[in-house]
Amino acid sequence: MSCFILALKKVVTKFYMLILIVAATAPEIEPLTQYFGNKIDVLVTGAGMVPTAFALGRHFTKPKYDLVLNLGIAGSFDRAIQPGYVVEVTEDTFAETGAEDDEHFIPITTLGFGENTYRPTTSLSEVNSNFHLQKARAITVNTVHGNEASIKKVQERLNPQLESMEGAAFFYACQQMGMACMQIRAVSNYVEKRNREAWQIGLAIKNLNTFAIDLIDKIIND
Repeated sequence: MSCFILALKKVVTKFYMLILIVAATAPEIEPLTQYFGNKIDVLVTGAGMVPTAFALGRHFTKPKYDLVLNLGIAGSFDRAIQPGYVVEVTEDTFAETGAEDDEHFIPITTLGFGENTYRPTTSLSEVNSNFHLQKARAITVNTVHGNEASIKKVQERLNPQLESMEGAAFFYACQQMGMACMQIRAVSNYVEKRNREAWQIGLAIKNLNTFAIDLIDKIIND
């Protein structure tokens, strides 16, 4: 067999992974989109669980992706996960889905109306074993916490390490459509009484995109 035919055979049989990057806002992934251009698909959903679920449901009418990756920033309840840290979310819970019984909260699972905790359908180690991140549990909320009493309550009830406004909705939509998915977030602030001076959004976006660019570069070029 000629060298030309062998080379052609390698090109034809090479596997190309179809990747979708999902983010709530364009600035969170701006360095990544500038770096890759149109080499990867990007979906900016808008902030919040409802826009995220709707945008994904509408987008998933298109061809099936090999990997759907949610990138974004998050607040940290865990003081050991400092602003700037990039983590892999391995569990995400809809924190507010349920009912109040005076001072007691009843989760939707206890009410018998469905699930409230969702997990990724793949992992960083499965996608590429050369990349490693700290793993973390997260909650998804409509209202980010900034009150000491409500922070204490949710910590006692769910013991979360991170919070965002989209993560569990992302996992839910991907699970419903049978998509391989994972969630990577960078911490921009501690969850505490609102203190904008302590936020490190720029650092979080920089570290998030540096990691994501390296990972995706490795995936699509291997």
